[in-house]
Amino acid sequence: MYPAPLSTGRNLRQADLAPRPLASTTSHTSFGLALAALGVIYGDIGTSPLYAVKECFHGLHAMALTEANVKGVLSLIFWSLTMVVSVKYVTFIMVANNKGEGGIFALLALLGSPKDKKGKGMTLLSVAAIFGAALLYGDGIITPAISVLSAVEGLSVATAAATRFILPITCGILFTLFMAQRHGTETIGKVFGPIMVIWFIALAGLGVIHISHHPTILAAVSPLHAVRFFIDNRLHGMVVLGAVVLCITGGEALYADMGHFGRRPIKLSWYAMVMPALILNYFGQGALLLADPASASNPFYAMVPAALLYPMVALATMASVIASQAMISGIYSLTQQAIQLGFCPRMRIIHTSEQTKGQIYLPGLNLAIMVGCLAVVLAFRESSRLAAAYGIAVTATMAITSMLYFAVLHRHWRWPVWKAATLLVLFLLFDLAFLGANLLKIVDGGWFTLLLASSLLLCMITWRDGRAIMAAKLSASALPMEQFLDTIHLKSPHRVPGTAVFMAVSPAGTPTALLHHFEHNKILHTLVIILSIVAAETPQVEPEERLAIIPLGNGFHRLIARYGFMETPSMREISRLAAERGLRMPIDSTTFYLGRETIVAGRKAGGMLRPRKHLFALMSRNAWNAVSFFGIPLQRVVEIGRQIEI
Repeated sequence: MYPAPLSTGRNLRQADLAPRPLASTTSHTSFGLALAALGVIYGDIGTSPLYAVKECFHGLHAMALTEANVKGVLSLIFWSLTMVVSVKYVTFIMVANNKGEGGIFALLALLGSPKDKKGKGMTLLSVAAIFGAALLYGDGIITPAISVLSAVEGLSVATAAATRFILPITCGILFTLFMAQRHGTETIGKVFGPIMVIWFIALAGLGVIHISHHPTILAAVSPLHAVRFFIDNRLHGMVVLGAVVLCITGGEALYADMGHFGRRPIKLSWYAMVMPALILNYFGQGALLLADPASASNPFYAMVPAALLYPMVALATMASVIASQAMISGIYSLTQQAIQLGFCPRMRIIHTSEQTKGQIYLPGLNLAIMVGCLAVVLAFRESSRLAAAYGIAVTATMAITSMLYFAVLHRHWRWPVWKAATLLVLFLLFDLAFLGANLLKIVDGGWFTLLLASSLLLCMITWRDGRAIMAAKLSASALPMEQFLDTIHLKSPHRVPGTAVFMAVSPAGTPTALLHHFEHNKILHTLVIILSIVAAETPQVEPEERLAIIPLGNGFHRLIARYGFMETPSMREISRLAAERGLRMPIDSTTFYLGRETIVAGRKAGGMLRPRKHLFALMSRNAWNAVSFFGIPLQRVVEIGRQIEI
């Protein structure tokens, strides 16, 4: 059984589509949430100083270390942080929340069903959103690798003898991080905020020290230095722009994690601490480069006094672990959304906290990400070689978010095209420039991200299309419920005591499992419940809207349970809600009938090429079983199988 696809026959209410103010908070609450946000969503962008400036002046595409170039790069960093993070995300994009939730799938759900009366255009937006999500998976693999590797590389600054230990230490930290995921992040999360406060204070302090030695570096705030940089360097300047984008990695996390903290605390922490600390540190690195060009190989650690180098490596490692943890948790949430929206097969989801819904752990996904992280560390071996792969994932996702935001502005908030397009052009001016610069580095490592994202896009679209084809076949062969009930009324079959629940993909028609059960056994239970679990287009569903009970007569009832894309269906909850409304279906004494469909890749053309049919069949066989996914007791399940040719 699968969660039903998004409804195509219902338009979202206008009230659901307008910007929703997040829950009001007191100043004390906002301060607490702002502190927590430092430890959860700012780890990625907060560790960018470890490698962003270094990539501009050291490595394959290093820029000549002149005062004009240093000021030009710093000007680009300053205006990238200002326009992309402050203006685009904090001021505009975060307004487009789906009942307080953000992220690329939340934005897609805000637009409605993947297919509507506009047809092809909406489908293209859906594909773009899925590709953006696939890129985020690549980001989820690269972020822990590049963050931890960059932090540990500081050991080589202290002593060349430590160079051979960098890879083993990095792999050990990553292995420990992923092994700790099963315990959840609730306890360790309490210390994330204070550690990141220390980290940002350290960033700002180091920056101020070096700026004081070369205060003229502050002139780089002027955008004229950025313009002159491109005039002087032309194509080479565009290549370096692909490294500058590393300063805004993590910008998408502000939007994706908005539901956990709210827009106000995120703005507070950004403007009060994160942005000032980052700018001061970047400008401090620039001042150091002008004073000591030899520090270009690792300007961040060159800023640190020798006596504090090892403590700073330890602090940077903790900050990079926090950045990695935030990205891993975000991938868990993204996968949960993909499952509910019908883009991903079921996976085992473990809730690690009884108080916090967002605390989840996916064992299979965790293992896959860990293997991916360790593989890229061992394959690329240096953070500099990973930077190209990192940049494409970030910039392409940002460009896709801009296009989806334009669609929300025009289609559902009814902004005029010229008004919505003005913002789109402003956003894409930065997004496409960054993306174009990173596409120049495909050979240097960008191929990895594109290959991974394209493979995941193929899998997600195949799963979505395969489910649609399968649902259409089941619907075409389904017997209308009224006709089945008429047959029961005429035949009056023997009714045995007890309750039977038949799971149904569609909230209409007669479940195949029920038809097969009656055809072969000729009997029915006294109480027959037909249950469908439907994916809603919102993050959560209000308790009063969770369950709909429709009496059908003659001991039959249809139950429709709705779950948001940030929720995991629970049979025990459904049973409790049904009992509260007078329909008893005790989970430990009810018999659950499920259909187990075996997918057969047919030779006839039918919506998908034969290789994709085989891929869908493979994904279907390896999906987490519905019994465990929905929390149904194993001893109360009867599965009725059938083959479906697609």
